[in-house]
Amino acid sequence: MTDQKELRITDLTLRDGHQSLFATRMKTDDMLPIANKMDSIGFYSMEVWGGATFDVMTRFLNEDPWERVRLLKEKMPNTKLQMLLRGQNLVGYRNYADDVVDAFVKKASEVGIDIFRVFDALNDERNFLTSFKAIRKNKKHIQGAISYSLTLKEKKLGGPIFNIDYYIEKAKIIEDMGADSLCIKDMSGIISPYDAYKLVSSLKANIKIPIHLHTHYTSGMASMSLLKAIEAGIDGIDTCLAPFSHRSSHPALEPFIATLKDTPHQLNFDLQTIADIDDYLEGIIPKYMTFADNTKYSVIDIGVLMHQIPGGMISNLISQLKQVKALHRLKDVLEEVPRTRMEFGFPPLVTPTSQIVGVQAVFNVLQGRYKMISSEVKDYFFGLYGRPPAPVDPEIRKKILKGYDRGEIPIDVRPGDILEPELPKARETLKGISEDMGDILIYALYPMTGMEFLKKKYGIS
Repeated sequence: MTDQKELRITDLTLRDGHQSLFATRMKTDDMLPIANKMDSIGFYSMEVWGGATFDVMTRFLNEDPWERVRLLKEKMPNTKLQMLLRGQNLVGYRNYADDVVDAFVKKASEVGIDIFRVFDALNDERNFLTSFKAIRKNKKHIQGAISYSLTLKEKKLGGPIFNIDYYIEKAKIIEDMGADSLCIKDMSGIISPYDAYKLVSSLKANIKIPIHLHTHYTSGMASMSLLKAIEAGIDGIDTCLAPFSHRSSHPALEPFIATLKDTPHQLNFDLQTIADIDDYLEGIIPKYMTFADNTKYSVIDIGVLMHQIPGGMISNLISQLKQVKALHRLKDVLEEVPRTRMEFGFPPLVTPTSQIVGVQAVFNVLQGRYKMISSEVKDYFFGLYGRPPAPVDPEIRKKILKGYDRGEIPIDVRPGDILEPELPKARETLKGISEDMGDILIYALYPMTGMEFLKKKYGIS
């Protein structure tokens, strides 16, 4: 075996794995018993936080999110801990003021986050400015991410918007902004193997920083796409341990250990240690099966190849329709989503744009097109989420912004530039309850559910 090339493996088991399969409900107490063993495997990094975990922990698990990172860091001192940060959205569902972003990154760095994977739902790099600056100030690793998407008619890479040139341009911007590495974030699992090869090859020829590929198993192509990306020279891939892999989660690590043996990318991981961890995970899964999607036997969903809607978004649409006893309209909603997305300027369907587009598509089907408009849609068309990949439909924008309280002419500046500092009000509200910055941030991010959590935490009725 010659020319050995290290392949960085980022493990997602303790974050995106259980978020994808079990509604993010895995408890810290179920993570700690295997933390030492996972630390010994030799992962480049482990994603243990971010995404929906922060919200779910305070809203449903009654756990302090900051404490999870501290405890895992104690048990896993040898592995870089990683989080998923939604740029100016942080771990919430809107853009927060710069003072909140700065304080959040500082606190996350203090409790043990080493690598911040930062993405923006619109791929608007202006929404990276504050978080990148804060991560650099705290001397942590910036991994800038591009949300991978396809246009409506093209089922593969290409077309007028999401083509090779688009991704190369975004990658160069992220590199120039000071990112230490780049991630192609395929949240829907729609990157095909040969497109992965083509994209990675092109990026490697145009940027110098390491490149990672993140993709979900939803369509069934993910393992093949990762293998082709490895052949193209990718620096790192994302996987999960087998019990928390596949379906809407990620490719399993274990087959890659066997596949890459005696190749330049050989992974020198101890399969017996991994088998022991897998046995443990199998043992706790019954606790979380009520959150699993058991509506289909198949481990893949070919529907995503047609509508590009991520699994989490589908489940939200189903939940929304069930609440109003309109599940029979799901087919109509799935047909409406691409049309609504086009009018919104083709945003990649990832949190929070997936929810914003999805909710409006449901309204359009049930109430009539744009007869009912959510406040988030008004904020979106005003520019509070940033600049979409393509121009929005001007007639739809005019209808949506009519009578909007911030004005009918959209902004074109970075959203963070017009947001007033939010921490002073949060501090004032929590006076007499807590002065801890972690608690202040919990409230700033989620004023209603965050306050409920803090009252429980401090025994306030």
